[in-house]
Formats: sequence, structure tokens, C-alpha cells
Amino acid sequence: MPWLYLRGVYRFLLSRQWVILTLVGLVLIPVMIKLGFWQLHRHEHRVAQNQLIADNLHADPVPVTDLTAPGRTLPRDDMWRRVTATGTYDTKHEVVVRQRTAADEQTIGYYVLTPLVLDQGPRKGTTVLVNRGWIASGNDLTRFPDVPAAPKGKVTVTGRMMADETTENSGIKDKPGLPERQVMLINSEQQAKALGRPVLGGYIEQTAPKPPGGKPEPVPEPDHDSIGPHMAYAVQWWLFAAGVPVGWFILVRRERRDRSAAAASPADSAAEATGDGADNAAAEGADKVAASAADTTPAESAPAEPLPRTVAGSE
Repeated sequence: MPWLYLRGVYRFLLSRQWVILTLVGLVLIPVMIKLGFWQLHRHEHRVAQNQLIADNLHADPVPVTDLTAPGRTLPRDDMWRRVTATGTYDTKHEVVVRQRTAADEQTIGYYVLTPLVLDQGPRKGTTVLVNRGWIASGNDLTRFPDVPAAPKGKVTVTGRMMADETTENSGIKDKPGLPERQVMLINSEQQAKALGRPVLGGYIEQTAPKPPGGKPEPVPEPDHDSIGPHMAYAVQWWLFAAGVPVGWFILVRRERRDRSAAAASPADSAAEATGDGADNAAAEGADKVAASAADTTPAESAPAEPLPRTVAGSE
């Protein structure tokens, strides 16, 4: 019966070692499939975000008050949207944001955050925060650095609309006890408390006008071309999931072959031993026959003694 044959040949699959190995494989397959879909979703999110950034960067600028208001959280769809704001810089309450990298993504310095008091539109007199760009930190981190002066008088700023930074969405810890006019996060609610007046939610990342001499250094556009390796990782996880049953099948066949070879070895040894014994017996028999033949061969005849001569006439 085939079933009885399988029970005999693959009985080792019921051993503790093979049961554990099979269960581990059954657990790994859905886990790897799920990890593949997780990477696929990250890929889709990155593609959608790149498209959103590209669309908003190329959209026509709108007044900042069209997108935000005091205490309002900026919707994700409005992130990186080009906006304009007209007003006067309040350099007296200017602060710097610590531990920010330059365009080379290596040099650590400050962002210059300057309040801009709007002087037109429906929210005239309201303040919006403007990130004017990056400057080097210098040698003394305990004092306010030398900041390039902001333009005086009325100015119109164009830039990218950004959401307020928090520890949760940025991963930056808001450290207490910092030197005067230094902060860790760009957050409109914190600055509204410090200024004692309403501040629009979010902030503007300035792109125009360009500062004289390139200082502060404008913040570069966010990357919206790279999609990352997430799709490749997804395919990799799915290949791993497909490889588990294939690997299990190969191991089973190898184990069966090794066990069959081990079972056949004693019979071969016995047969070999039997053949050697027969050959030895035949050889011994031949030797005995030869020896017997040697014993029965007549010895060489000794010279016959002459018969006594009969004397003629004697009786």
C-alpha cells in the first residue's frame, strides 16, 4: 500500500526535530509575507509623498492665511505648499533652532527663526514664523550667535509651508534650560506663548527673496525623486517565503536518501563478508586437495635387491 510505504519511508518526519523544523517553517511563511506587504506599503507611501511634494512645489503660491490660522494644525496635503506673506520682521524676538544640518547634511549649526508680523489681509497684525535658513554654530554654543540681519521694512516672503515640529513627529527632544533665544523645535504654540500674541499654525521655509551673500543658507528642497529600496525589500521577503517550502522539501529528500543509504550499508557489509568467506573456504579446500594428492603420490622405487642365484644342480 502506498500509505504504508510512505509511513515507513518518511516516518522520520514524526520525530521531534522534524516536527519543530516544520512548525518553524509554517510560522515563517506568513511572517515573511506580511513583512513583504509592509515594505510594499512603505513604497506606496513614499511614492505618494513624492508626488505630493512635487505637486505642491510646482503649484502657484497662495497667501499663507489661506492655509493656516492661529492654533491650527497644518493638514498633510498642504505640506510643502508654496505660500506668500507680506509684513515686517520682528528681529527683537528672533531665535535660533539648535542642532540643524546644512545642505551638505553633515555640518551642524542653527536655523534662524524670525517672526514676521503681517500688515495686510484678513489677519493683519498676526504673526507667522519664517525659517530664514541655516548658519554655522560657531565656537560658543552658550550665547546667541551672530545672525545675518533680516531685511528692514515691509517685505514679501515666498516659501514652503511646513507643519509645526513636535518630539513625536520629528524625534527631536525638547530640552529645557537652553541658552536665551535658543530652541530645539520650530513650534508656533511655543512661540505664541513666548511672544504673548497669536501666531499662525506651522511656519514658512523661506525660498525667496534670496538673502544677500547667501547667508543664511536657504533650506534645500525636500527629496522627491528617490523612492528608496522598499519595493526591492518586499520582493526579497516574498522570495524568502517561497523558499521555505522548497528548502523544506530538499531537506526531506536528503534525509530520506541518507537514511536509505545508512539502512543499506549493513546488508552490503554482510554480503561482502559472506563472499569473502566462500572464497577463503574454496581456497582452503584447494589447498587440502593438493596436500592430499601429494601424500598419495608413490615414492621413488628403491633399487630391487637381486634374487638369490640358484646353484645349478642343488636342490
